[in-house]
Amino acid sequence: MSNTPGTARRKASDWKVVTVTKDGRGSSKPDFVVTEEPMEIRAEGPGQEPQQISVTMRTPGNDFELAVGFLFTEGMVLQSDDVRTVKYCELVEGQEQKYNIVTVALSRGFDMALARRAMVTSSSCGICGTESIDQLLQATTPVDRESGPVVTAETLMRISESVRKSQPTFDRTGGLHAAALFDANGNISLVREDIGRHNAVDKVIGASVMAKTVPLTKHGLFCSGRLSFEIIQKAVMARIAFIAAVGAPSSLAVETADALGITLVGFLRDGKANVYTHEHRIEM
Repeated sequence: MSNTPGTARRKASDWKVVTVTKDGRGSSKPDFVVTEEPMEIRAEGPGQEPQQISVTMRTPGNDFELAVGFLFTEGMVLQSDDVRTVKYCELVEGQEQKYNIVTVALSRGFDMALARRAMVTSSSCGICGTESIDQLLQATTPVDRESGPVVTAETLMRISESVRKSQPTFDRTGGLHAAALFDANGNISLVREDIGRHNAVDKVIGASVMAKTVPLTKHGLFCSGRLSFEIIQKAVMARIAFIAAVGAPSSLAVETADALGITLVGFLRDGKANVYTHEHRIEM
């Protein structure tokens, strides 16, 4: 299940820009812009034909982790052993290899109702907040109060900078989100970047599924952007009990984290943070 081909794809592209100053002067210089390309995720079970599950706009790299993570957080993959192989679209003689279609072969058949739900989720069809939480509580259970890392306030404050040091493509482009796993001591064990916040989270969770380290009951999740309901949904599927982000959470994200027993921290920057739910995992 190597990511080698996808990892070799360029995450940033060269572009010539004109910089303009407030005094009206302009100058030309080379720059880098983050790469954004579509990727189709397919799944197949024993005796089943590959089915399109989702198409996402992503930054190339760690494509297999993205595909596995998405299927896991949508409930189509339940454990690491469910994944048999992950591969790019089969090479057709005389045609160039396509790196924008990833097929995950599962060790068991999957429910097409889940596949259809994944398509609805990815297309952001609107449903009310109460219905969203109720559906999620039917699919999973709240995390245990004793699970998740317990961190000091001092440790919490340095997590953002630690992740920032592990974002090479962001340094070049300024246009990528990051997701990372941290432990009770603030150590960062895994960082993934993507133009999409949800994709970055899926890559982190997918890497953990492929490494057979889920459930992630001893780790927290850091996100570089804002927190939405979907990110809380993805985290709880991996049994993550602590989520911290540089940005703001939505009202539905806060309500969902509260209902699921997850510690939710927002505005983690400049030596400050807001704790919205279940503050018992932070030593003040």
